[in-house]
Amino acid sequence: MKKIKKRGAVYGVIALMLCVAVYLNWSHVGAPDDLLVAEQAGNAAQTGEPTADGAGTETGAPASNDYFATSRLSREQARDEAISILKETTESEAADSEAKEQATAQISVLAENSVTEARVESLIRAKGYTDAVVMIGSDSCNVVVEPPEGGLQATDVTVLKDIVMTETAMTAGQIKIVEAA
Repeated sequence: MKKIKKRGAVYGVIALMLCVAVYLNWSHVGAPDDLLVAEQAGNAAQTGEPTADGAGTETGAPASNDYFATSRLSREQARDEAISILKETTESEAADSEAKEQATAQISVLAENSVTEARVESLIRAKGYTDAVVMIGSDSCNVVVEPPEGGLQATDVTVLKDIVMTETAMTAGQIKIVEAA
């Protein structure tokens, strides 16, 4: 009976830590302040005006690319933290073999998701979109895309959802497409 309670506690801790890592990732990506800063910087880059920090951009490159780079970095940091926690479980002498197997399986899923996200992002860029960041969860997929001139149209959403559905086991209802500001 103690073994079952101990196993449940280990699973609970693993699940909690994984949820915290995912929450941190999603909260950073969806933070309105980040989108506002990216939008202001993008507008400044297009008009040549200085950004909030007083520095203008002379290259004309959209600053929204910073949003995508920051989102990717945040996603990877949250994933690395989750993997680190799971590795601790696999290396722990206190964890039983079932907990270690489950942690190893979760590490494998996170690694597969990382590869799939990169592949989907690459395919989206290959279809002519400037940039995108993809975040795959256990039962959903969010895609933040740099919109084409004139904004995202229904055909764009269809193309993007088709790419995600082809590369993942997600259905159209599990995929959320968001236009970067």
